[in-house]
Amino acid sequence: MTTVSAPTWLDVPADHPFGIATLPYGVFSTASDPGARVGVAIGEMILDLAPAVRSLAPPLAPAVSGPSLDALLAAGPRAWSELRALVTAWLTDTALGERLGRHLVPARDAVLHLPFTVADYVDFYASEQHATNIGRMFRPGQEPLTPNWKHLPIGYHGRAGTVVGSGTDVVRPRGQRRGADGEITYGPSQRLDIEAELGFVVGTPSRLGSPVGLAGFPEHVFGVCLVNDWSARDIQAWEYVPLGPFLGKSFATSVSPWVVPLAAFEPARVAPPARTVPLLPYLDDSRTPPWGLDVRLEVRLNGHVVSRPRFDGMYWTGAQMLAHLTANGASLRTGDLYASGTISGERPDERGSLMELSWGGAEPLGLPDGTTRSFLEDGDEVVISAYAPGADGAVIGLGEVRGRILPAH
Repeated sequence: MTTVSAPTWLDVPADHPFGIATLPYGVFSTASDPGARVGVAIGEMILDLAPAVRSLAPPLAPAVSGPSLDALLAAGPRAWSELRALVTAWLTDTALGERLGRHLVPARDAVLHLPFTVADYVDFYASEQHATNIGRMFRPGQEPLTPNWKHLPIGYHGRAGTVVGSGTDVVRPRGQRRGADGEITYGPSQRLDIEAELGFVVGTPSRLGSPVGLAGFPEHVFGVCLVNDWSARDIQAWEYVPLGPFLGKSFATSVSPWVVPLAAFEPARVAPPARTVPLLPYLDDSRTPPWGLDVRLEVRLNGHVVSRPRFDGMYWTGAQMLAHLTANGASLRTGDLYASGTISGERPDERGSLMELSWGGAEPLGLPDGTTRSFLEDGDEVVISAYAPGADGAVIGLGEVRGRILPAH
């Protein structure tokens, strides 16, 4: 059952994306105090969590005292729930306004950092619409979905070391490409793309050899962030057979600075689309509360909205992705990140990649400033934002993830 919290004593509009119903965690610093530290966003302010917790809830201090979210992720679901409840109570108790006010920092004065140490990175391919569109372009004349697609969440193991924080510039990658004439060359990617995704951040680890079932999703996943999995489509198209994505993906993956606790999404839980193929028991969620999420994204290219994907149409849920990720006994580690793959919908304006929006370059995308894009050009900036509906008209904001393309080195 979802409970509605009282309004905060801060001057935060009821529909602010970082209102009392959201309370996302991140890592920040300021010019006056350059040390990285854990914070909670509330409206246009950030609560410096370590001193607040030391003062009001000392037993939880070790979980929030480091320069990242790592200790909090490892603390587990009981600590996550207790801390969220306490912060909510503090920010709705007017008697604590003066005491907590000294630990509030204007968000405009903060520098945001990569919020946690990424242990492993896995990227899935969970949108039927995206998989169908890409299949039609990469394998014309064949069935767009591979025979296994509706039986299991397809994914690949990415490169944790190139996951970067929002605002980090992305250098255009170089790699091998095969041209339309069959010539094989090496050089800067000519078909650099975006992928608008949700990321799931693992907190509690699991034991090697022990799969995590669907019910274990909220026990192991701390929260949700935004992901832009930059993709060099020309490098990808030449290299991906037979082992899948490699250098076309591993050069950079951007994540948002704020991780929204999984608990904040309770009002946004929805049933996923009807499955057309019977699922094996470890993936069958027909008898469990659904973990589809009503999250709505917006993709801006150089300030212009080019797409509004919706996560509620994703064929595979975050719980199913986690169950499949560990189905062979692979263990989870604190700080593991797994992403949904590109979020695309039925309508053309719901496609979460330029590859789809321009249909592989055949239908260049027109921008309001008179320019067109099939793929990214040097200097282009992409900003992905998202929100979910909360209880009683509240908004659950995920913030944004941004990145700008620099020329190849």
